[in-house]
Amino acid sequence: MLTTLRRIVLEFSQEAELQNALERMVSSVKKAMKTDCCSIYLADYHQQHFLLMASDGLAKNSQGQTCIGFSEGLVGLVGQREEPLNIADAQQHQDFIHAPEVEEEDFNAFLGTPIIHQRKVLGILAIQQKESRHFTENDEAFLVTLSAQLAGALANAEIKNLLNQQEEHNHGVKQLHGIAGAPGIALSQIFVCQPQADLAAVSLKKSNDRPKQLLRFEQAVEKTRLEFNALSSKLSETIDDDSLAIFDVYKQLLDHANLGQEVAAKIAQGWRADSALRLVIEHYISQFEAIEDSYFRERASDIRDLGTRLLINLQQQAQEEQQLPSEFILLAQDVSAAMVAQYQHQGLLGIISLSGSNNSHAAILARSLGLPAIMGVNAIVLSQLHQQQAILDGYSGELFIKPDETLIQEYQYLLSQEKALTDKVMAVAHLPCITQDGRAIEVLLNAGLSAGFEHNAQLGALGIGLYRTEIPFMNRHCFPSEQEQTKLYRKVLQVFPKHSVTMRTLDVGGDKSLPYFPINEENPFLGWRGIRITLDHPEIFLVQVRAMLRANQGLNNLEIMLPMISGVEEVDESIRLINQAFAELKAELTTAITTELMSASNVDGHLSLQQAQLKAQAVSAQLVRPKVGIMLEVPSVIFQMEALAKRVDFFSVGSNDLTQYLLAVDRNNSQVANLYDAFHPAVLTALNSLAQQSAQYLTPISLCGELAAQPAGAILLLAMGYDKISMNGHNVPRIKWVIRHITFTQAETILAKVLTLTTAKQVHSYLNEQLEALGLGVFIHAGG
Repeated sequence: MLTTLRRIVLEFSQEAELQNALERMVSSVKKAMKTDCCSIYLADYHQQHFLLMASDGLAKNSQGQTCIGFSEGLVGLVGQREEPLNIADAQQHQDFIHAPEVEEEDFNAFLGTPIIHQRKVLGILAIQQKESRHFTENDEAFLVTLSAQLAGALANAEIKNLLNQQEEHNHGVKQLHGIAGAPGIALSQIFVCQPQADLAAVSLKKSNDRPKQLLRFEQAVEKTRLEFNALSSKLSETIDDDSLAIFDVYKQLLDHANLGQEVAAKIAQGWRADSALRLVIEHYISQFEAIEDSYFRERASDIRDLGTRLLINLQQQAQEEQQLPSEFILLAQDVSAAMVAQYQHQGLLGIISLSGSNNSHAAILARSLGLPAIMGVNAIVLSQLHQQQAILDGYSGELFIKPDETLIQEYQYLLSQEKALTDKVMAVAHLPCITQDGRAIEVLLNAGLSAGFEHNAQLGALGIGLYRTEIPFMNRHCFPSEQEQTKLYRKVLQVFPKHSVTMRTLDVGGDKSLPYFPINEENPFLGWRGIRITLDHPEIFLVQVRAMLRANQGLNNLEIMLPMISGVEEVDESIRLINQAFAELKAELTTAITTELMSASNVDGHLSLQQAQLKAQAVSAQLVRPKVGIMLEVPSVIFQMEALAKRVDFFSVGSNDLTQYLLAVDRNNSQVANLYDAFHPAVLTALNSLAQQSAQYLTPISLCGELAAQPAGAILLLAMGYDKISMNGHNVPRIKWVIRHITFTQAETILAKVLTLTTAKQVHSYLNEQLEALGLGVFIHAGG
């Protein structure tokens, strides 16, 4: 049965046209379940009805014509209840609606199940039988499982179909939705950055230039054959001949006349080379997976790998042909911070990522650079959108493909409004961050995600609240030396010579990896990351701390922050190592200066050893032990604040990770991104508790998560009693403007009400109302 399920879903995804896919699917289900009829209805939310799209059993002329309201009939009942409906005699059911045009008078038994994708009913899959009976539990289980597997493929197919219709008819605006990742608006064409080769992601499209497509495929075959020969030759020097048999299998498959001929035949039918390859490879895979013999079933994996290798070489050809436009919106399956950094100076206007959430590092970097971004845009095929004109609304998470002139003019006006507000905000960016009734809060900068942040010092930030030291580690092929780190940290500290700069020790793991220090874990966010890694590798930790201390000499504005602390033992061990590094460096400097002075005195003979040592000690006294604090981002610290306060000089809340750990939500997973919300009542209660406890234990507390960069978040943190908040440079002047246009009393009133609310939806609704009432609504929607 599992093989049948896989085959039906694979066949559905192989079809280029949605209607053909639906018709093939209902016939396959009818045959597999040995029933008299199978039909599929798709939801039309604009018309508020289900439309009969395909059926094997109902009247042909009713397909594409018969509509059933969302609250009508058995189909509507399945959609309303969002669960299967199994009825022995459907025509006797109180919700049954007779539709003569579908000609279902002979059918009695009915089993319908909803097709749901991301909590939205996309359609209804139903089977019917002439015999009056309840369908079996196995029948119901099969249909439910099939519907669940079809959901993602159907969502993808619907988007593809609508985009294809647009392309054919050249009219109509297509609107897609994602998660608002970074505020702002971008109007430009889309540039697609292709992911690592994935056959399933290939859009099934046709081409008029068949000779060119055939040549591309033949070149990819030849390049792949040469790669296999080179791999086999290289490995033959170290392993036995039997182990090299796999390469013979690959070469046999590559040389298999049928495979090449079938791809060529698909190209001759008008398919692009990559589309033809996908169709043929997936056909072979389905054939092998249907074989009972386990050895032959395993050959499906070989076929899949071969197809992927061929696709890589095809895509490399396509990438070589692509020219980067002067201005563009970047689209990728998973936009990384590295991609943003790579394209930011090449005309990048905005970012669209099919995965990730508003707190993935790409989104954080986008906000830092002032680039609008939408994350988690599901169910679209990358190549469908390449070079399409688009409007990206980073406030609402909306993406408009092929916008008409009216929509373009509307967003151009909003852009002008946004620029006017920015000019007004920047005019007072240098003023202190103080409420209208005299309550001050320091606004600091989050830095380190990209080079060249120095200009942000002019945006009104009073220092750096979080410098992420891991980024310089990530852009290399090995660990940076102490000298290299010292030079970099010195440059950062000099940007704010009169203000504190808080440097976080190396925080890799989770979604941040080093190419030369790979960490492979099933659950990286709960694994070996942050302080856990550096305590296990004190040689890395000590070198970094020594570099920080050297860089701080004579400036004395450094503060060291420890990430991912979950208990006092980690703090004790970290402080021991910091003290060790400080003592070693102090002794080293004293010795070095003494030696230098004595060498100089040997020339003129004016300095004794004792005098040289005293002078050296005076110089080394400039090496000051910095303040040491910890990040509060693991929930366990909420209950250890007193013990921690006795050990450190300050606290800094990492609200991004604290939120994901409190809510058990991976902030980079678009499937659950809607559950990740820093305004969740539990998160706000935890943040308030941390602020109250830090005040009780007389320990300064700041917050360096993205919550601080949101106007409503900044107001709540001010009311809670946070001493400092830090954020990306783009938002520093905006948050200062917000704080300067409220009173502390108003902030306290808002916080008191928020802490009584029980859902994140209630919190957002109330806060938006309050911002509008305060005249600050321009900061939360387009045009502001």
